Amino acid sequence: MPTITATRCSRTSKSPSGVHILRAASVVRSLVRSAGVGPGDLVLDLGAGPGTLTAPLAATGAHVAAIERSPKFVRQLERRLAGRDNVRIVTGDLRRCPLPWRPYAVVASLPYSLSTAILRRLLQPARTPLRAADLVVERGFAKRLTQAAPRDLQTAWWAARFELRLLRRIRADCFQPAPSVDSAHLLVRPRTGMRRGSTQRALWSLLETAYSTPSLPVRSVVTGLLVRRQAGRALSEVGIEATRPALAVTVTEWADLARSLGEWVDAPSLPSQLIRPGKER
Repeated sequence: MPTITATRCSRTSKSPSGVHILRAASVVRSLVRSAGVGPGDLVLDLGAGPGTLTAPLAATGAHVAAIERSPKFVRQLERRLAGRDNVRIVTGDLRRCPLPWRPYAVVASLPYSLSTAILRRLLQPARTPLRAADLVVERGFAKRLTQAAPRDLQTAWWAARFELRLLRRIRADCFQPAPSVDSAHLLVRPRTGMRRGSTQRALWSLLETAYSTPSLPVRSVVTGLLVRRQAGRALSEVGIEATRPALAVTVTEWADLARSLGEWVDAPSLPSQLIRPGKER
């Protein structure tokens, strides 16, 4: 009889995250349906708990890696998923376990306290193999991530390369025990044309200048890569007013501008932390 595969990845460490288990079957079905995974796909369940999402993901025929640090939940996963040869259970810390090199999706209910650290691991690397994510996160956090013009460089880098969309509100009573705030289904999908190296170099150069000097108009940001006349023409081509404050430019507009400039501007190399990001401490 086929059996699940159990793996231990690195040494686990304690985290202050609270445990709130998603119990609403309708929400689980919605997450799995939205992900659209099936046979041949690789999907990660980060913080798998007792397998609320792992089991229905396994039923799609996808290859599922369930990462969980609690020995109690790992034992429950092993019992619940015995006989599933398309499931691999990994015991480890979500901040440190190695992520796959081949394309993968993520369907997970993330611990609130680790959400930023996990998204940084998924979205920060320029060459991330992430192809899609359907995540349950704290609703206020989801609203901050999905602002049209993010308030920080990190979020802008993520959101200009990936569409981040708050798909639906998830009430606190969908969890056991119920947290003190509502959650949300955060949809993450790559933006078209944003994986090219030249486009990403142009994007990072633009964003780094814009967020390091918030008072600049967008024309001054672009003149870091082009002469003034060319900057005005480039902005006009993508429909951005040259005098607009740089931090009022939306992530969709930054993406359009980077795609346009990446075709013919030789932007500086990306910093090493975007190429080989370190583990969370």
